[in-house]
Amino acid sequence: MRWQEDGAEHSALWRSESGWEPPKRVVLADDSLTADAAYRLAASGTGMLWRGDFHNARQLLSALARRVDRGQRGRDRDLTAAFRRHRTEAVRRAHLLGLLLIPLDADFAVPLRRAPDVRQACLETYGAASVDSVVALRELMGVIGAHEWRTKGVEIAALGERIHPHYGVFSPIRGEYLDLVNTAPLPGTALAFDIGTGTGVLSAILASRGVQRVVGTDQDSRALACARENVTRLGYGGRVDIVEADLFPAGRAQLVVCNPPWIPAPAVTSTDFAVYDPDSRMLRGFLSGLADHLEPGGEGWLIISDIAERLGLRSRGQLLDMIEDAGLVVVARLDTRPEHARAFDKTDPLHAARSAEVTSLWRLSALV
Repeated sequence: MRWQEDGAEHSALWRSESGWEPPKRVVLADDSLTADAAYRLAASGTGMLWRGDFHNARQLLSALARRVDRGQRGRDRDLTAAFRRHRTEAVRRAHLLGLLLIPLDADFAVPLRRAPDVRQACLETYGAASVDSVVALRELMGVIGAHEWRTKGVEIAALGERIHPHYGVFSPIRGEYLDLVNTAPLPGTALAFDIGTGTGVLSAILASRGVQRVVGTDQDSRALACARENVTRLGYGGRVDIVEADLFPAGRAQLVVCNPPWIPAPAVTSTDFAVYDPDSRMLRGFLSGLADHLEPGGEGWLIISDIAERLGLRSRGQLLDMIEDAGLVVVARLDTRPEHARAFDKTDPLHAARSAEVTSLWRLSALV
């Protein structure tokens, strides 16, 4: 990223985990910048490189967010339209709030008054650095929050232990689907595959239930490191292998588990893939390849919510057609209702869908 300062051109490495391009126009900003002026600059696509007090920058970001949210329209009656508008507004919001910028020294220190020590948090997310860089304050707050999650962990009732998610790896905060995996009858305990393992939480639950060997797969390097760290910390490193693979590892197993992203919609940023599965790629890939990776009498467990159906993005009939086309039959389905806070938030534009959502574990087997 380049900008003018003190009569000379300056540059620094641009960091964006969301994959945004650096702003083409950048101005210096400090404590004298008002929220209204900041909003006008952001609306014009101008980046604001902060030179003032760090705490004041955080306050300005909150004030800027209120102005961005104020311009959003009312609620749509049609849930599909509400979802699409919600996504559009979320992307616009991220773009605008991502224009308040924070400098980072080569060692990730923030050269601003009252700045916190974010060096360890940045090291965990970005890896080692040797040059100055610039990051959106909004992203930096996410990096700091991820470090706190990683340090404290997330309590998993099914394990009686904590899982420590890394930045960019989906945090298993929705315990209802974990309880389904913890209570469904196992078709065998010799070998299980955990497709798209993420934090490794499902691999750990299967190991805790007595599965002798679990192979967890993922394509994301952060997820692979995260899962390996978690299963080792929990004492399952000798029974759980975490391997890099696009969906399935080699071979067949008595049980193959997959918890794909639940919403079949475009992933706008690189961090969207934990929630959004464009064109149901992962879901289709799991179903179409499942029969070839099951031992005779084995089962595939698909953990998925019906939120896509309630938003009009995929019908139950389409899901059943995918299952049938893959040469699979439904052995049983275990259902649970959501317990997360958003299901009870009536101000959420998607409340009607979230409050009625059902999460299911579909027990699938191959046609003989």
